[in-house]
Amino acid sequence: MRIVVGYLATPSGKDGLVLGAQLARSLGAQLDICLVLPPDRTLPVEVPTETGYDDILAARGHDWLVEAKESVPGDVKVEVHLSFHESFAQGLLDEVDRLRAQAIVVGAAGDGLLGRHSVGTVSTELLHSAHVPLALAPRGTRNSSATHIREVTCALGTRAGADVLLRTAVTAGELMDVPLRLVSLVALDPQNDLRSERDTAESARERARDHAKRTLEVARAALPEDFPIEIVIADGSSVESAVRTLDWQDGDLVMVGSSRLAQPRRLFLGSTAAKMLRVLPVPMVVVPKRDFTQPESSTPGQSEALS
Repeated sequence: MRIVVGYLATPSGKDGLVLGAQLARSLGAQLDICLVLPPDRTLPVEVPTETGYDDILAARGHDWLVEAKESVPGDVKVEVHLSFHESFAQGLLDEVDRLRAQAIVVGAAGDGLLGRHSVGTVSTELLHSAHVPLALAPRGTRNSSATHIREVTCALGTRAGADVLLRTAVTAGELMDVPLRLVSLVALDPQNDLRSERDTAESARERARDHAKRTLEVARAALPEDFPIEIVIADGSSVESAVRTLDWQDGDLVMVGSSRLAQPRRLFLGSTAAKMLRVLPVPMVVVPKRDFTQPESSTPGQSEALS
């Protein structure tokens, strides 16, 4: 298993690198630190033409990668990669294909004003085009004292057909040998598919609880009998306030599914997940949609993904 970290020599880049190391250690994976530099079209006047600006950039990029590699704990297998591309995001995706990696990790944009997550240009491009899970490290992850992932939270919604999220969360929890927490926020959404015009807040909450329990049964069926798993119904006046009621600790990770509008095997952050992202103090992993041309027998069960 290989995990690609999209690296920049910035605080945001260090956030992604720390999360990548936590994931690699927890999954027993190799960490591939990838730096993508833009090819230069014109040479600055102070750069000798015989040297080549790309050569200067490559030399500096190599130094950044050496520093990044040295910062990763010795128990994590690491390789570094330098490439040139007009698009940082596409350059990362090319590296994912070349290395046959299973996930991408990037840090939050450094210029965000609200919350610890701020989806910048690169993250937005990846959320629209990545074909593997994308892990977003919130600002400050570089200060985390966690060495491993402590717990996986799977955020479940009401729409059917995206069981790949639950399946991925179950697999991740099992591989990392960490507890799995299933969270339902649907009782907070007045437009959710489980609520009718006659519903009160309590009846809508009960519908959400029943839905979450059914999902829990699917998850339990895919796990060993003694696997630690719990379910939580989060209440609040909004998605953001509901997320704030949940207990989050250093080393936690939340997984969400792609929007129903996403293309098969591609990412797209839905409105509810985007609201969660504004207030989450922990990393978020967005899982691509399953290609529905695959035979149903390839999946262990049906559930719903938050979108």
